Amino acid sequence: MSKKRRMFDIDIPEMGEMEVGKVPDRALRRGPMASAINENASSLRDRKVAEDTIRQENDRLASEFVRLKRDGLITDRIPLDSVVTERLLRDRKPGADDALDELKTSIREIGLSNPIRVEARDDGKYELIQGMRRLLAFRALFADTSDAAFATIPAGIVPIEAQTETSYRRMVDENLIRKDISFAEMATLARRYADDPANNCPEVADAVSTLFKSATYTKRSYIRAFAELLMRLDKVLEHPQDIPRNVGVELKRRMDRDDGLAARVSLALQQEPGRDAQREVEILRGFVDAGATLPTGKTTAKSARPRQAKTTFQVPRAGGMAKCSASQGRLELRDDRDFSSIERRKLEQAIAAFYAALDD
Repeated sequence: MSKKRRMFDIDIPEMGEMEVGKVPDRALRRGPMASAINENASSLRDRKVAEDTIRQENDRLASEFVRLKRDGLITDRIPLDSVVTERLLRDRKPGADDALDELKTSIREIGLSNPIRVEARDDGKYELIQGMRRLLAFRALFADTSDAAFATIPAGIVPIEAQTETSYRRMVDENLIRKDISFAEMATLARRYADDPANNCPEVADAVSTLFKSATYTKRSYIRAFAELLMRLDKVLEHPQDIPRNVGVELKRRMDRDDGLAARVSLALQQEPGRDAQREVEILRGFVDAGATLPTGKTTAKSARPRQAKTTFQVPRAGGMAKCSASQGRLELRDDRDFSSIERRKLEQAIAAFYAALDD
């Protein structure tokens, strides 16, 4: 008996349709411990990346802080009793300041727009470089009100300089832009700077060149003239800061030509003790106008020139404060803006409106 062979069809796909490649490995199963280890390693990597990022940012901020501190761009509020004035001789003559009340009013109403400038000392104190009047105003406000807001003052803090010359320059350069500082005060500072052996500058003329390097040559020559005038009359002058520039410079020139003039001026001043600033200027002006022919230095009513009255005030405006100075035939406006950039017609209209308001 024969066996019957079974027949069936086999469908073989075309070669182009068959997938070619390595058979994938069978997925390995991980236990709970392996998964925990993997997650912990991943977390540590993420944490290290975060720490590196934070460290880089801290380094960048620290470097930026050092740069700002070096350039004096760090501003902070410091206690009033931490500010001292021991290292530098001040150019301001001690005494009453008529404009201090205006500054106090401005600070009380709108705050301090320009911080003082100090140098940080190793003992925790701060040496004042710029802003004596602002410091005095804050101290007066705190004494008057006991308000904690005036117990500290905004200050730009810089590292202390090894040489005082740089510190003096910082103080002087700010004062040069102030109209109310007198030539006598600047000359006094130059004399004191020259008298200090630590500055290695024994000549007053050299001290003027060092301290007032930013000033024009003409202004430095005026300061030198006042310095020589003060050396000759220092013991008899009671109000040197009120001597006008033209009177002081011309009187010094006359003294250079007349050896006996300084003695005659001294005698005239000594004969009127207790005089006010106006009378002192009249006496000096009399020697300038009359050629110093009077032995007492007194002048007639015709030759004596009354001191012009002067009014100074501040006008608050958006973004700052405008300083105004008014006297006979003159009005000066100082503001931190470029008036030359304003259209001429607009300026003319503003001035016309100003005069119209005055005439009302």
